[in-house]
Amino acid sequence: MLPSLFLAHGSPMIALENNPYTQFLRAYGQQHHPRAILIFTAHWISDTLTISAVDEQYKTIYDFYGFPPELYEIQYPAKGSLQIAKMVQQRFMKENIQVLLDHQRGLDHGSWTLLHHLYPEANIPVIQISVNPSLSPKEQFRIGQALQGLHEEGFLIIGSGVTVHNLSMLKWGETTPEPWAVQFDDWLIEQINKKDLEALDRYEQLAPSAQLAVPTTEHFIPLFIAMGSANIKAKPTILHRSYDMGTLSYLSFQF
Repeated sequence: MLPSLFLAHGSPMIALENNPYTQFLRAYGQQHHPRAILIFTAHWISDTLTISAVDEQYKTIYDFYGFPPELYEIQYPAKGSLQIAKMVQQRFMKENIQVLLDHQRGLDHGSWTLLHHLYPEANIPVIQISVNPSLSPKEQFRIGQALQGLHEEGFLIIGSGVTVHNLSMLKWGETTPEPWAVQFDDWLIEQINKKDLEALDRYEQLAPSAQLAVPTTEHFIPLFIAMGSANIKAKPTILHRSYDMGTLSYLSFQF
């Protein structure tokens, strides 16, 4: 049975970098061989949950600027699956979750920078799914719950985001993390290990430095979707933890 994952996509530069985090991604991909990948990306925001529904090859979206030219040369030519997209749509509809299908959008960097390392051959169907930052952590968890059981059918579910993501607080070239960023992640890990959804739903009031760590929620909420999609008996596991530029967290979980 495959797990659910929350993976940090951090800077787009991870697509080019060879560091402990990207080495972890490559090694992890070699351990699991899914039938298809369902990925919720922080870089696709919509009021209504939307699913990429194509059979053909995706275009690679470069939704960033100011990076080295070689980053814009990377292609991730994965294909989608209309059949699987419709199956996922039915799952959400069964739980009275509004959902749309999208037949045009490509893969944004919240998806392909990770998949480029996990599955470099791009030979596994990818179903990309949007997120709605206006929903509470409990509501995000419920979205994930609609997908419970798909792991047993060979599907890998990924929430792609970042736990501590405040671009205004980045410290370029700084390798030592800021204490407040570490404290926020420490609190988060404690609640996840306890599976305390009530506390997680109130993270803005309870977590230290929550406003600094999560000034906007789009990168944070894929965590709760991934949690909700997991087997109820699954034990949360930290897969990787590191920091870049002082505050950018690469904390990643398996559920």
